[in-house]
Amino acid sequence: MKSHQSTQTMKPATAAKKLGVYLPAAPAEFQEGVVTRAELDELQANPPEWLRELRRTGPHPRPVVAAKLGVSIAGLARGGITEALTTEQIETLKEERPEWLEKERATQAEVRKEAARIKEKKNAERAPSS
Repeated sequence: MKSHQSTQTMKPATAAKKLGVYLPAAPAEFQEGVVTRAELDELQANPPEWLRELRRTGPHPRPVVAAKLGVSIAGLARGGITEALTTEQIETLKEERPEWLEKERATQAEVRKEAARIKEKKNAERAPSS
Protein backbone atom coordinates (compact mmCIF):
# COMPACT_ATOMS: atom_id res chain seq x y z
CA MET A 1 0.00 0.00 0.00
CA LYS A 2 2.95 2.34 -0.44
CA SER A 3 2.66 5.28 -2.76
CA HIS A 4 5.03 8.03 -3.73
CA GLN A 5 2.79 10.75 -2.35
CA SER A 6 2.73 11.26 1.39
CA THR A 7 -0.28 9.71 3.05
CA GLN A 8 -1.85 10.92 6.25
CA THR A 9 -1.28 8.46 9.08
CA MET A 10 -2.36 8.30 12.69
CA LYS A 11 -1.31 6.47 15.80
CA PRO A 12 -3.28 3.35 16.71
CA ALA A 13 -4.71 5.14 19.77
CA THR A 14 -6.19 7.85 17.55
CA ALA A 15 -7.61 5.30 15.12
CA ALA A 16 -9.10 3.27 18.00
CA LYS A 17 -10.74 6.41 19.37
CA LYS A 18 -12.24 7.21 15.96
CA LEU A 19 -13.48 3.62 15.67
CA GLY A 20 -14.91 3.69 19.20
CA VAL A 21 -12.93 0.68 20.44
CA TYR A 22 -10.67 -0.01 23.41
CA LEU A 23 -7.11 -0.14 22.03
CA PRO A 24 -5.69 -2.80 24.43
CA ALA A 25 -8.41 -5.20 23.23
CA ALA A 26 -7.52 -4.72 19.54
CA PRO A 27 -5.25 -7.19 17.73
CA ALA A 28 -1.49 -6.69 18.18
CA GLU A 29 -0.95 -5.78 14.51
CA PHE A 30 -3.45 -2.92 14.90
CA GLN A 31 -1.90 -1.74 18.19
CA GLU A 32 1.67 -1.76 16.88
CA GLY A 33 1.29 -0.21 13.44
CA VAL A 34 0.19 3.10 12.04
CA VAL A 35 -3.14 3.57 10.33
CA THR A 36 -3.59 5.57 7.15
CA ARG A 37 -6.70 7.61 6.47
CA ALA A 38 -7.61 5.12 3.69
CA GLU A 39 -7.22 2.17 6.08
CA LEU A 40 -9.40 3.90 8.68
CA ASP A 41 -12.06 4.59 6.06
CA GLU A 42 -11.93 0.93 5.00
CA LEU A 43 -12.24 -0.24 8.63
CA GLN A 44 -15.28 1.99 9.08
CA ALA A 45 -16.90 0.94 5.82
CA ASN A 46 -16.12 -2.80 6.03
CA PRO A 47 -15.23 -3.67 9.62
CA PRO A 48 -13.34 -6.97 9.98
CA GLU A 49 -14.67 -9.59 12.40
CA TRP A 50 -12.39 -8.49 15.27
CA LEU A 51 -13.76 -4.93 15.02
CA ARG A 52 -17.39 -6.07 14.81
CA GLU A 53 -16.84 -8.32 17.84
CA LEU A 54 -15.18 -5.55 19.88
CA ARG A 55 -18.04 -3.18 19.09
CA ARG A 56 -20.59 -5.85 19.97
CA THR A 57 -19.13 -7.26 23.21
CA GLY A 58 -16.35 -4.91 24.29
CA PRO A 59 -14.47 -4.12 26.33
CA HIS A 60 -15.57 -0.59 25.47
CA PRO A 61 -13.62 2.64 26.11
CA ARG A 62 -15.02 5.03 28.71
CA PRO A 63 -16.70 7.41 26.22
CA VAL A 64 -18.66 4.46 24.79
CA VAL A 65 -19.48 3.14 28.28
CA ALA A 66 -20.70 6.59 29.32
CA ALA A 67 -22.89 6.90 26.21
CA LYS A 68 -24.38 3.43 26.69
CA LEU A 69 -25.21 4.23 30.32
CA GLY A 70 -26.51 7.73 29.54
CA VAL A 71 -24.02 9.54 31.76
CA SER A 72 -20.95 11.72 31.35
CA ILE A 73 -17.38 10.45 31.55
CA ALA A 74 -16.99 12.47 34.77
CA GLY A 75 -20.14 10.77 36.05
CA LEU A 76 -18.54 7.39 35.41
CA ALA A 77 -15.53 8.43 37.45
CA ARG A 78 -17.75 9.69 40.28
CA GLY A 79 -19.45 6.28 40.19
CA GLY A 80 -16.08 4.55 40.55
CA ILE A 81 -15.94 3.28 36.94
CA THR A 82 -12.42 3.97 35.68
CA GLU A 83 -11.80 0.94 33.46
CA ALA A 84 -13.23 -0.29 30.19
CA LEU A 85 -16.38 -2.40 30.55
CA THR A 86 -17.82 -5.20 28.45
CA THR A 87 -21.33 -5.04 27.03
CA GLU A 88 -22.36 -7.66 29.61
CA GLN A 89 -21.04 -5.51 32.48
CA ILE A 90 -22.85 -2.46 31.10
CA GLU A 91 -26.12 -4.42 30.84
CA THR A 92 -25.68 -5.65 34.42
CA LEU A 93 -25.26 -2.06 35.64
CA LYS A 94 -28.41 -1.03 33.73
CA GLU A 95 -30.36 -3.86 35.36
CA GLU A 96 -29.00 -3.26 38.88
CA ARG A 97 -29.52 0.51 38.60
CA PRO A 98 -27.10 1.50 41.38
CA GLU A 99 -27.83 4.78 43.13
CA TRP A 100 -24.83 6.55 41.56
CA LEU A 101 -26.06 5.62 38.06
CA GLU A 102 -29.57 6.96 38.67
CA LYS A 103 -28.12 10.18 40.10
CA GLU A 104 -25.72 10.64 37.17
CA ARG A 105 -28.47 9.93 34.62
CA ALA A 106 -30.64 12.60 36.28
CA THR A 107 -27.72 15.04 36.22
CA GLN A 108 -27.08 14.28 32.55
CA ALA A 109 -30.78 14.80 31.73
CA GLU A 110 -30.67 18.21 33.44
CA VAL A 111 -27.52 19.16 31.52
CA ARG A 112 -29.18 18.21 28.21
CA LYS A 113 -32.36 20.09 29.12
CA GLU A 114 -30.38 23.22 29.99
CA ALA A 115 -28.32 22.97 26.78
CA ALA A 116 -31.54 22.70 24.74
CA ARG A 117 -33.03 25.70 26.58
CA ILE A 118 -29.94 27.81 25.86
CA LYS A 119 -29.92 26.78 22.21
CA GLU A 120 -33.61 27.61 21.87
CA LYS A 121 -33.06 31.02 23.49
CA LYS A 122 -30.15 31.80 21.14
CA ASN A 123 -32.21 30.76 18.11
CA ALA A 124 -35.10 32.97 19.28
CA GLU A 125 -32.73 35.93 19.70
CA ARG A 126 -31.40 35.44 16.15
CA ALA A 127 -34.84 35.23 14.57
CA PRO A 128 -35.91 38.51 12.98
CA SER A 129 -38.72 40.18 14.88
CA SER A 130 -41.76 41.25 12.87
